[in-house]
Amino acid sequence: GGRYEAVVPHWFWCKVTDTRERWVPFSAQDSERLEEAHGAGKEQEDVVVPTSGGRYDVHLRARRRVAVYWEEEASEVRRCTWFYKGDKDNKFIPYSESFSEELEEAYMIAVTLGEWKKKLESPNREVIILHNPKLMVHYHPVASSDDWVSTPTEQGRPRTVKRGVENIAVEIPNGEPLQIDHLVFVVHGIGPACDIRFRSIVQCVNDFRNVSLSMLQAHFKKAQEQQQVGRVEFLPVNWHSSLHSTGVDVDLERITLPSINRLRHFINDTILDVFFYNSSTYCQTIVDTVASEMNRLHRLFLQRNPQFKGGVSIAGHSLGSLILFDLLTNQKADPEEDEHCAQGSRTASSRGGIEEVKEILKKLELSEYCDVFEKEKMDRQALFLCTEKNLKEMGIPLGPRVKILHYISSKTEMKVWSPSQHGDSSEDVRNCQYRDVGLGQVSANYPQLNYKPTIFFAFGSPIGMFLTVRGVKRIDPNYSLPTCKGFFNIYHPFDPVAYRIEPMIVPDLEFEPMLLPHHKGRKRMHLELKEGLTRMSVDLKNNLLGSLRVAWQSFTRSPVPALEAGSTEAEAEAEAGTEKQPDTKPEEAPAAVKEESPLINVGRLNGGNRIDYVLQEKPIESFNEYLFALQGHLCYWESEDTVLLVLKEIYQTQGITLDQPLPGSQ
Repeated sequence: GGRYEAVVPHWFWCKVTDTRERWVPFSAQDSERLEEAHGAGKEQEDVVVPTSGGRYDVHLRARRRVAVYWEEEASEVRRCTWFYKGDKDNKFIPYSESFSEELEEAYMIAVTLGEWKKKLESPNREVIILHNPKLMVHYHPVASSDDWVSTPTEQGRPRTVKRGVENIAVEIPNGEPLQIDHLVFVVHGIGPACDIRFRSIVQCVNDFRNVSLSMLQAHFKKAQEQQQVGRVEFLPVNWHSSLHSTGVDVDLERITLPSINRLRHFINDTILDVFFYNSSTYCQTIVDTVASEMNRLHRLFLQRNPQFKGGVSIAGHSLGSLILFDLLTNQKADPEEDEHCAQGSRTASSRGGIEEVKEILKKLELSEYCDVFEKEKMDRQALFLCTEKNLKEMGIPLGPRVKILHYISSKTEMKVWSPSQHGDSSEDVRNCQYRDVGLGQVSANYPQLNYKPTIFFAFGSPIGMFLTVRGVKRIDPNYSLPTCKGFFNIYHPFDPVAYRIEPMIVPDLEFEPMLLPHHKGRKRMHLELKEGLTRMSVDLKNNLLGSLRVAWQSFTRSPVPALEAGSTEAEAEAEAGTEKQPDTKPEEAPAAVKEESPLINVGRLNGGNRIDYVLQEKPIESFNEYLFALQGHLCYWESEDTVLLVLKEIYQTQGITLDQPLPGSQ
């Protein structure tokens, strides 16, 4: 006989999609860890092995794989050694562990004694014949007299049987680096579906994470070799399910018209979130859910990764970015951190901020509460940050509470967000600073986060549009988010939901957004072509065709979202009306050159750096903008360019840069 060597097991888990089952291998390192725990004979008590970068736990004894950070059906786990080829899609399927052991035993005997043509019967009376080590076959059961269903053809088709994972065509995934450098929470937008294939936020964030791993390998190779870089963990934050579990769906069901059924259900599930967010009842539910979920995930993550020293950033897609923006504008900065802030409030109170509060109370005929406010050191600024809960804690009865809160909201809603109107006294600027971005915000109690985010990334975000609708005319260039220093607004040029932010900070200057560098380090072909055309138009400008230049340029400019349209169109019309000679217009650099001169001061919202970044569309897209509008809104999850910008900015805060700077990036 021959020499027998034991088969090497590999661990798999079963992925179920719409009743179809697929067995997916664990990464080599996960499988080794599982095998180690299995071999240590620890199955008497339930051992839990973290897998997939710590996002899933495998309960070894129960053979179950359970999601750690989100709700998901548990999957079956199997220690696999023998496989057979499935009927439907030619993928190999593992035999059960007990039957695999029988097969292995028969195989061992056959090898050792050199006796082949072994017949085995599987649990459901199917026959497996080991002809020789290279040829092992699995037959369907032979029909017995009572089993009249199966036809002869069904019995006949044999299946291939393979021993050991190395003999089947399956790609074993690379494991993830163990070291986590940074944590990013991702908040989804409208509705439960996050992309064109109606996948959940969990699946979309999985894509984003996978792209980030390949981008790290491609662009941070040096830092990886020197072990400065591990990976970034992305975790999804799901709020849609808790909003729609308030019973509101049933109420909507009652009033939804039966016609165009599917469309209406789609609307009930999606667009309605925007309306919900604008109603104070549900807005409170949404901001509470998002904040508490982000705090819960943060606590759980630290508990499971006690050695984690990195920062936390947050990203939001569409409506998710608006929710985060509202949360961030309502965070309270630590006074110790911001000396300017501390001085401001000190001078304010010494200049009789408390006197002002007394005046207000007098106006509201609530003078008897002056002492309470004085005792609690409530100056005007504190009063304007007051919530109902605070007033309750101070022992103010319901009637006066309502009056005070009404006064606060009426005063704050009248302000337009530009500092010039408040005179320049620092105190006034301080007072309005928290409130102005919050202009027209739904009155809700915005919860505090347990951490200060490093950067806030907005993908395909309607923030600009919502601020405008709420009556914010412009953003004070000195404004920055109280607890978060970085802010990037990333969008696809054809995204129907996305708007720019920078024109709200610098309204009187017209300039292009930053072009996101292509991850392969060059501009997409047709954009270079487009730029060539724009340059050509500049050269033609002194010729007869000069007068066509305005039209030509507007045709070749990269699309600029609607937020700017209002003022600039009117100006363009005025110019056209006076039939100015194009020559008198100053030499205007084409888009490409503009994007490389980051000299425009866009205020402190992103620490003085540019905020708006536009993705380069793929060539085919520009032929049919409308078709791609929806896709544009859902393209961020698999966009290498977006992922690379996120990684670049995160690692820059740790002093780690790309192997080679990409052209066109700052």
